[in-house]
Amino acid sequence: MAGAVPVTAPGGTATALTIVARVHLMPPEHNAGAEHMLVSMLRPLVERGHHVQVWLSRYGKAVEPYEYRGIQVVPLAARLDFPTAVRKADVLISHLECVPHASALARGYGIPLVVVCHNTHRPSFRDMASGGTALAVYNSRWMEREAELFFAEYPKSVRPDASLIVRPPVFADEYATKPGRAVTLVNCNPEKGGRVLEDLARRMPEQQFLAVRGAYGEQILPDLPNVEVVEHVDGADMRQKVYARTRVLLMPSSYESWGRAGVEALASGIPVIAHPTPGLCESLGEAGIFVDRNDVDGYEAVLRKLLTPAEYRLASKRAKARSAELDPAADLAAWCEAVEALR
Repeated sequence: MAGAVPVTAPGGTATALTIVARVHLMPPEHNAGAEHMLVSMLRPLVERGHHVQVWLSRYGKAVEPYEYRGIQVVPLAARLDFPTAVRKADVLISHLECVPHASALARGYGIPLVVVCHNTHRPSFRDMASGGTALAVYNSRWMEREAELFFAEYPKSVRPDASLIVRPPVFADEYATKPGRAVTLVNCNPEKGGRVLEDLARRMPEQQFLAVRGAYGEQILPDLPNVEVVEHVDGADMRQKVYARTRVLLMPSSYESWGRAGVEALASGIPVIAHPTPGLCESLGEAGIFVDRNDVDGYEAVLRKLLTPAEYRLASKRAKARSAELDPAADLAAWCEAVEALR
């Protein structure tokens, strides 16, 4: 990323904020879209000179605090004093299952709370309806509309004070590579399309497939000669271990609020065949090739069509164009300014 300018107070003195995030797990052990979205949002705050710490609420493999892409991560097993860290914070950030706990602490200590919403499931909005959310961050326009409908039933006192759309930031230069030869699915649980991958691999024995083990859910990892299983991959290694080996990415997900993996693939001009969830339609735009997840015949037909050089070139060109449209610079600038304004 380009160098960022630290926050400067009116008197001309740089003012660094102490920002504490409370989440359940983090990379490199747990690599899911929500966690890498948060990492991508915290990195520019660190670059602007702020002190950022992420405290974990679940036990993992890590015992001692560690640094991930410039962000300090404190494992639960470190047994350090999280409430004291919150008391000293200027801003508290949370997402997913940790929002109720973080919200209670923020209200108790009088600290502004930022909630990053990764899906439109009712708990995501309901957990903010207890009051005290200074800033709600939605990952798409359609999620923002869903939130507005939800909070229309509530009094103003329990709604977030402000909201902002930050599309899951993907720094294209960190993912761009020369595409490989395989058809790939990232996270092979049934909801993400594990059965679709298995069916396609059986129908197309001449085609190489990659089945990337996901961070959650029961994994469907076919034992077939044309399917290679790739173990859980740190987001920092996705370019080398996944996208450099991928020709087409499958996203036959039953639900995606956005679909970060698809946007990562676009950076390399890799076509994405996806189920038309509202999130995927918004993220992939005109670059997406949409086929209903129950139409395996349709997925096979599209894959065979993309094997022809002319069709692939056109799809790849659209993918790269959409990747350029999703440059995260403006979203991240607005995000940093919104956090800095909370003090």
